[in-house]
Amino acid sequence: MESHGAKAPVEGGAERLREMEREISAHPFRPHPLLPGGHAQTLAAWAWPGRVRPDQTRGDEARLFEVEPGVRLLARCRWHGDRTARATVVLVHGLGGSADAPYVLGAARLAYRAGANVVRLNQRNCGGTEHLTPTLYHSGMSGDLAAVVRELAARDGLPRILVAGFSMGGNLALKMAGEMGEEAPEALLGICAVSPALDLAATVANLERPSNRPYEKTFALGLRRLVVRKKELFPGLYDTRDLARTRTVRDFDEHYTAPYGGFADADDYYARASATRRINEIRIPTLVIHAHDDPLVPFAPLRSPRLRDNPRISLAAPPHGGHVAFVSASREERFWAESSLARFLRLLSG
Repeated sequence: MESHGAKAPVEGGAERLREMEREISAHPFRPHPLLPGGHAQTLAAWAWPGRVRPDQTRGDEARLFEVEPGVRLLARCRWHGDRTARATVVLVHGLGGSADAPYVLGAARLAYRAGANVVRLNQRNCGGTEHLTPTLYHSGMSGDLAAVVRELAARDGLPRILVAGFSMGGNLALKMAGEMGEEAPEALLGICAVSPALDLAATVANLERPSNRPYEKTFALGLRRLVVRKKELFPGLYDTRDLARTRTVRDFDEHYTAPYGGFADADDYYARASATRRINEIRIPTLVIHAHDDPLVPFAPLRSPRLRDNPRISLAAPPHGGHVAFVSASREERFWAESSLARFLRLLSG
């Protein structure tokens, strides 16, 4: 764990955060010997053989959440028979991902084994759900996640909920918790954010580095394809003439995210949608996992006093691990961040 310096005592959850720090100290991340660097870790995590099993989602229940009028999100849920007696984990994927992303499925498997219900949430338009909303999606839509949490607590009567977000989903989870502040639902136990893109401007600038061009091209291509699909479904809403000039994520945010999302421009979007501006207001136990060698999301924003000085946040910051990867040398805990999430879940719900 990174040292945050001296902290004043805090109410509820502080001891469990300290216990989590001890757990991670006892089970530190040791990278696979053939994957020492950030890029190698990141790519291997996606391509790891056998990580996603054909029968892994069999029996999962489809669930629609109406997060605002005319906007529905599709989730895949796996419940225990006594669901209200269990903790529930809501998993939120990153940019270009879905509820079926390998890291989401891996985390879901371990959380369910740990005794929790699992809700794998698709963000707007993701996982083949473009028809469920006329809007696009972006990194500031923390209200969607808050609506899901409140529905699970109020309508389903689930008393213990943990939200875990990955990359862009990590930003959403942290932003939501900061916005809730002291008004967070009693059922919301805590937050786990893995490789969170909590400073969007810094992340987008980092993506433009020459070494990251293959990643950026992949993201930009997926975003352009999204607009084409939205144009087919909602022909009167979307203009595709700027797609030819949309080569980077920043281009997309300037031409599509900002104007269609109610922002003045890309810089306004990055400033208003980043979790950094609200992270100091988090008042529930929060675990942030982020590698120093993450090639996509820079580590520097994690040094912000807003995060460092908040005693409700613990930062696990191994030197290595890549982006949403953490491929371990241990066969028993091959994907260390997912195992750490399961430990955090046990501590919070125990």
